[in-house]
Amino acid sequence: MHFSFVIKKNQVLRVALGLVTIGILALFSWLFFKLPDPTIFNANVERIFVETDFTSQTEIRLLEVLAASGSLFESSLQLQSQVIVTLMLLTFALVIVSAGLLAANLSMRQHIKEFKSRALRANAIAIRREDNSVLINDDRFSLTRSNIDTLALFLEARMDADYLTAIDLEALMSGKSPHDCDEAAGVMRIKRLRDALGNQIISELLVKHVPGKGYFLDIPKDQIKLE
Repeated sequence: MHFSFVIKKNQVLRVALGLVTIGILALFSWLFFKLPDPTIFNANVERIFVETDFTSQTEIRLLEVLAASGSLFESSLQLQSQVIVTLMLLTFALVIVSAGLLAANLSMRQHIKEFKSRALRANAIAIRREDNSVLINDDRFSLTRSNIDTLALFLEARMDADYLTAIDLEALMSGKSPHDCDEAAGVMRIKRLRDALGNQIISELLVKHVPGKGYFLDIPKDQIKLE
């Protein structure tokens, strides 16, 4: 499933990158070929020199000015062509960088989903009341007696395909009638269970501490990608 998903992502990125590339090429090609040809102007000035017999100094000077302006026009068009090519290369570079960042973002999101589904999903759970601990996927976590009792009630409800409200939980824990229970007290019990288990799961599966050295991520080095 993951392999096919990666293939589909790559195909979409390739198609999108190809379409963007074709669009950029078409746009810059249109701009480039829309530039006027300075050689035509110079050729017309030269033809006038050849076909017309100018005698006055003013007429000859006028043609010299036209020829000089043609040379300036040709130089300006060459500069514009260089600017267009530079912008085209810069645009291609930005497109490639954007595509790389998009691919890295999609890959990172997929890795996060895989990590959550693989490492943080409870595939098996067992309570050990003798030492106030719980086994989740063969990993042992210590809890308080109150947290163990709270978790046990949730497990029983899950086995019965039932739901527990905060008031129901507080009533079962305290032995009181639901009408006499405060919902906030039940919510607090759930929060304590979440905090106790969540901190231990992260410490056990991901962020670990080595005395005298510090903290490190418990993940193989070859599985880490920084893009």
